[in-house]
Amino acid sequence: MTDTTGTAELDAEDRKIVTLARSARARNGVPEGAAVRDETGRTYVAGTVALESLKLSALQTAVAMAVASGATSLEAAAVVSAAETPSEDDRAAVRDLGGPETPVLLAGPDGVVRVRVTAG
Repeated sequence: MTDTTGTAELDAEDRKIVTLARSARARNGVPEGAAVRDETGRTYVAGTVALESLKLSALQTAVAMAVASGATSLEAAAVVSAAETPSEDDRAAVRDLGGPETPVLLAGPDGVVRVRVTAG
């Protein structure tokens, strides 16, 4: 289930997580930035982790931060990347915490949402 959408078509909360993801990518100089929103509205923002002993995508890192902070579900996830689609590993991480219907937004480096899919 994929559709292309523009950032202007998003609600304010989804625009916020896209903006936070884009900021994390730029601030940290990493290939991807991501943000997730939990069931209480809290957001978790992360960049790609590329250590010799640990490699996580930005979205996997954001989901891990949410879990470590006590989140029990996700409302939405966003990733800013040059990729064409969210990876299956990223969707699986979102699905594990948020369920198969959780929306995953993929925006380009310019912040424009190119793809909206569910984690399912």
